[in-house]
Amino acid sequence: MSLQGKTIICLLDDEFEDLELWYPVYRVREEGATVLFAGPEKGRTHIGKYGVPAKADIGYDELDGAAIDGLLVPGGWAPDKIRRDPKVLQLVRELDAAAKPIGQICHAGWVLVSAKILNGRKVTSTPGIRDDMENAGAVWLDEPVVVDGHLISARRPPDLPPYAKAFVDALRNG
Repeated sequence: MSLQGKTIICLLDDEFEDLELWYPVYRVREEGATVLFAGPEKGRTHIGKYGVPAKADIGYDELDGAAIDGLLVPGGWAPDKIRRDPKVLQLVRELDAAAKPIGQICHAGWVLVSAKILNGRKVTSTPGIRDDMENAGAVWLDEPVVVDGHLISARRPPDLPPYAKAFVDALRNG
């Protein structure tokens, strides 16, 4: 229960990668953190790529960087929708400026690209968006997990165990 009293936001939209959402969420909950799902509309249920649902506890319009301790962005096709919301991008920039842990896996890197926080940062992602990450100024590495300060990134579902551990460690130390 090392994360008791910490609040984490996990971003939602349709067609998230089910494992990339649920694995880290359960891992931080096991450590005692509260995880709230944020989506475009409070109360709306979103369905993952493989049919697993997740319901938004809050809407993007309620996001407050000062009230949360970390952010999880799952992959799948959802990040391409999530990154279009200005409130989400503002939150990512606020958390980055405050050096709060931001976890992203697979296609979730698109959200950080659109928030314009990757210049000079070391990250990984699915190889399919490597060019996007590098064009945003990131140093892209083909490793299971890359930790650059408070940014924790991973490539794909097989990397979930070390990714979740690195995210929990960042929350403990933050």
